Amino acid sequence: MNPNRAPDPRLICALDTPTTAEARALVERIEDAVGFYKIGLQLFASDGMGLARELKAEGRKVFLDWKLHDIGATVEKAAAVLAGAGCDLLTVHARPQVMAAAARGVAGSDLKVLGVTVLTSLDAEDLIADDHSLSPALLVEHRVRQALDSGIAGVVASPHEAARVREIAVAAGRPDFLIVTPGVRPVGASMDDQARAATPDRALRDGATHLVVGRPISAAADPRAAALAIAESIAPI
Repeated sequence: MNPNRAPDPRLICALDTPTTAEARALVERIEDAVGFYKIGLQLFASDGMGLARELKAEGRKVFLDWKLHDIGATVEKAAAVLAGAGCDLLTVHARPQVMAAAARGVAGSDLKVLGVTVLTSLDAEDLIADDHSLSPALLVEHRVRQALDSGIAGVVASPHEAARVREIAVAAGRPDFLIVTPGVRPVGASMDDQARAATPDRALRDGATHLVVGRPISAAADPRAAALAIAESIAPI
């Protein structure tokens, strides 16, 4: 990595570790290769907010991937509390009432709300089993339009839907709409539990604004080198 180059802000490393101690150790191993970290439910059950505050104090960006889903009043109050922590991104389930409530809760802060459209581990058969008549792609489109109507900052969608999400957002006059894509796997990496994955460069070319990468970095023998390799692969895009 060029010592004069800041970490690519589009690359988010998922801290999907059992404990905050392990998450801190991973951040130390990655060093300067990543500047944006995702704290998910596993760490939420530990001291996720404590870790978030530590990362922010170190000048890093933080993505709270907590997928809030409750009645509107509860989501609004929770989002307002989280907005005070100075974090950067927060996920809620892409339901109209939930997204609108979260938007109200973070109003006036720098915290941006993302609606989770369809989990990248789900395929068409999974949606049918959950009583959805739409395909993953069509359900994502439906929820993206609802997210735009709610006024939130963006969505979480698989790389397979990124291009269509970008089209819809631009047509709605929202070229700034964020498209955060999990299920990103470098060439040759295991797909693990991702049903709809893509390579980092493909996801960005198709319209993603941010890439969430977990095990290809965290499970690597050298997490810093793995992160640098991904950053180098997307640098020209």
